[in-house]
Amino acid sequence: MNDDGNPKIYLLPNLMTAGNLFCGFAAILKILEGALVQASDPDRAAYYFHFAIWCILASCIFDALDGRVARLGGHESPFGREFDSIADIVSFGVAPALMVYRIVLHEFPRTGWVIASVYLVCGAMRLARFNCLASANSVAANKEFKGFPIPAAAGVIASLTLCLLWFDENGREIGNGKWVLPPLMVFLSWMMFSGFRYPSFKAINLRTKRSLPKFMAILVVVLITVIYYQWMPAVIFISYLLYGFLRPFLSRQMKEEIEDEVDDDEDPVESP
Repeated sequence: MNDDGNPKIYLLPNLMTAGNLFCGFAAILKILEGALVQASDPDRAAYYFHFAIWCILASCIFDALDGRVARLGGHESPFGREFDSIADIVSFGVAPALMVYRIVLHEFPRTGWVIASVYLVCGAMRLARFNCLASANSVAANKEFKGFPIPAAAGVIASLTLCLLWFDENGREIGNGKWVLPPLMVFLSWMMFSGFRYPSFKAINLRTKRSLPKFMAILVVVLITVIYYQWMPAVIFISYLLYGFLRPFLSRQMKEEIEDEVDDDEDPVESP
């Protein structure tokens, strides 16, 4: 806080968060535009939905960057934490819920909005609980999350929707694969409050060093993602989701190799 009671606003981290919020809002606008022309012009609607998906995925990138920029410069603040949560509920709560509702859930007026609302409420409650716990714990020092993070949940939904659009009907609409999305939203709602633990990868920043084999492996993954952008993001997000189930069965050494952590003894704190 400044002497006049106003909170300090660090420029670069909060610019990243603003980018997250902007992309989330853009995704919502494009979903609404797609909904207006979905019946009369499917091709144009598909363009809007694709744009919305990429906006949600871009929000995931901004969300990953804001905390790292803040920690790198030692500029973490209560204002940044609150701002980040507000952006997250728009980009990773409202936007994915609205997208799935428009694609498939609107066919069930009574139950569709309930499923979308459950996902949104669970995401909002997780963010609120995270902020409560963050006031008593050093979040930046923790190396793992308890429960599936909401940005990753939105990434699963958006990337899988992108994959289904690419796979079915030449990208114009989703075929029978759309029926995967409603139960997936319910499952992710539960996963956000589950006891499964996920690595935060918060230690990875501009100063992180890697061995040559690891560097080459990361480079190959990045190249494959760029070439096969239609389905590779879904593979990455779903792999992260499944890792939480496999993690308890891995040895300490294997977890350290995968997560690049040295000390794994601290208690986890939830992620937004």
